[in-house]
Amino acid sequence: MMNVNLSLLRFWEKEFPITCPKKNDKGTRLYSPENIENIRLIYHLVKEKKLTLEGAKKRLKENKEGVINNYRIIQRLQDIKKEIHNIREQFDIVLKESEQA
Repeated sequence: MMNVNLSLLRFWEKEFPITCPKKNDKGTRLYSPENIENIRLIYHLVKEKKLTLEGAKKRLKENKEGVINNYRIIQRLQDIKKEIHNIREQFDIVLKESEQA
């Protein structure tokens, strides 16, 4: 989903307890939607915001709700940007068709 190595996920499990999935009898990790959301949040802080692991831990400890809200706002804005881009592409197609007619 985020194009990261499994070893990185395992490492984050040790560093960030909020990412720990449940395991079945065979030891297979079963990620819940909440686990996935927490991993995305950590990915955002570490990979996109370029925070150190300690910086990400500190942010989550000090204001987890604020970090989550900020992340969700960024996600919504990115979705809106994609939708605007799609609308513009459709508009360009219609404009070219009308010019050819």
